[in-house]
Amino acid sequence: MPALGNLADPTAQRRVKPIAKSMVSTKPKPERAVLVAVEVKGKEHPWGLGESLGELSYLAKTAGAEVVGEVKQRADRLTSTYLGKGKLQELKDLMEQRHGDVAIFDDELTPAQQRNLEEALQLKVIDRTALILDVFSRHARTFEGKLQVELAQHQYLLPRLAGQWSHLERLGGGIGTRGPGETQLETDRRLVRNRIQKITAQLEGVRRRRSLYMGRRKKAGIPSATLVGYTNAGKSSLFNVLSDAGVTAADQLFSTLDPITRRVHLPSGGELLLTDTVGFIQKLSPKVVAAFRATLEQASESDILLHVVDVTHPKAPEQTQVVEDTLKDLGLADRPRILVLNKVDLLGTQDDNAAEMPGPGQRAQPTVLVSAAKSWNLDVLLHRVESLMMAVDGPALVVQGSR
Repeated sequence: MPALGNLADPTAQRRVKPIAKSMVSTKPKPERAVLVAVEVKGKEHPWGLGESLGELSYLAKTAGAEVVGEVKQRADRLTSTYLGKGKLQELKDLMEQRHGDVAIFDDELTPAQQRNLEEALQLKVIDRTALILDVFSRHARTFEGKLQVELAQHQYLLPRLAGQWSHLERLGGGIGTRGPGETQLETDRRLVRNRIQKITAQLEGVRRRRSLYMGRRKKAGIPSATLVGYTNAGKSSLFNVLSDAGVTAADQLFSTLDPITRRVHLPSGGELLLTDTVGFIQKLSPKVVAAFRATLEQASESDILLHVVDVTHPKAPEQTQVVEDTLKDLGLADRPRILVLNKVDLLGTQDDNAAEMPGPGQRAQPTVLVSAAKSWNLDVLLHRVESLMMAVDGPALVVQGSR
């Protein structure tokens, strides 16, 4: 074995390379994304291209991408490549100039549109739904949450399997070359369908167990409330300050994915079971909502809903309407609720305006201004919760120590 030399010798020390300088970072570089959106003429939508792309950019950054450009178009209709020919060429040029790795589209693409775009761009193409599912997968922590994300991903993937094995079909005609692509495609479809059935059965078991727990809670006479709202409205921050739950609360989309329930003490001495749930977002695919049915059933079993709104957001009315529309789709349009206008500390006031305030396109409902960050008007909110419970003839409040 050759001698290593005398490391005490200054000359020898100079010959030894510092280890730190030879280390190479294994952290993957963020993907460089170009965002794409089309506004169809004559189709009314409360969100403009700018606001919708801004939210898409926030989603992309939450997923770990670096946004390097945008392409926008106003068109009479969506084409087989989503964009018109001129804008498609503009996108190809921009991807090349900015060294883009992925094109992210603001709407859910059809399987045919996605295949056509991948062939035209020769780069990865994903849509808004795939991006949301990626963010979901990053934030799922519980067994149930991971199952729900996987179910939504498989349901999204199933109609997009066609064409994955088209390279086998291009081998040419003749003996031995007919059918292998279709065979593999059918195999993949069968595997995905089997996995969907298995996950659905597991989630049905979760739903049954949750129903049993909810039944026990109702027998105990403890009222329940669920926090709902647009993503990043401050639901988790409000949940933490009311219950000391220590739930992750971050300035990012979908920081909370799994439902969490804690006891909250009411001013009268009674108790309330409060649940924090996943936030809503515009253009959320019905398949994604369906995959999270077991989680969203928590809201359907609650006596009242606390609809949390970021009052400082420039699109607060539109975000409120998105939540109201989603609740309607879930059959919860008539569920008693309180509109909780959060983050009023950023407006420089803690004046409580508990008067009836109509939301966009909906009936007037009790409203409370709060600040989860400053703990402003939380006592007013809890008093309002008790009043609403009594008004809707909810279950009797359980007084502390009576259990």
